[in-house]
Amino acid sequence: MKKVGVLRFPGTNCDRDIYKAVEEFGGQPEWLWHQDQFDPENYEAFMLPGGFSYGDYLRSGALAAHAPAMTSVKEAADKGYPVFGICNGFQILCEAGLLPGALLRNSGGRFIDTEVELKVANSNPRFGVKLVQNQILKMPIAHADGRYHVGPDELKKLQDNSQIFCTYVKNPNGSVGDIAGVMNAKKNVVAMMPHPERALFSWMGSEDGRLFF
Repeated sequence: MKKVGVLRFPGTNCDRDIYKAVEEFGGQPEWLWHQDQFDPENYEAFMLPGGFSYGDYLRSGALAAHAPAMTSVKEAADKGYPVFGICNGFQILCEAGLLPGALLRNSGGRFIDTEVELKVANSNPRFGVKLVQNQILKMPIAHADGRYHVGPDELKKLQDNSQIFCTYVKNPNGSVGDIAGVMNAKKNVVAMMPHPERALFSWMGSEDGRLFF
């Protein structure tokens, strides 16, 4: 069994949750430190957890996007390896240019910590393979910079290429097109602001996150 690389940056705080989620579904997680580079061929997939990498200084995810480990993540993505970013991981992947768009300050200007309903816009061949279009899911969010933004032309491109992963049923942060998650053109890099790793068991309030693993 190949390993699943779980990246850790200074300020990452959902790494243990992701590690346990990978284990729960039969994977072999391995920590990948931000200062290290690695050979993608030693891994099956890569996970970028949520948190506040580098304290969210400059912009959320901006400093982490230039960490040495991200050179290896970019190489892995270019070779078609699956890469999944959650919350801060989404911000990092956008800042690194592996996903289109940017995550801006929530429209209300405040940190949001609540549950939301998501609608599956398009299925993905690597993550959430059992999800079906228009399926409604319950998932927690916790972010201050979660407002997804792209220009009109890029938004149309995402829609035409089926690159929108999921949307909010009731938009909590002002994201354009109600977008909660997107994919790259090859569909191997995926990210979302909601936290599926916090919705694995009934005592968490929802088990819908299991579908993403």
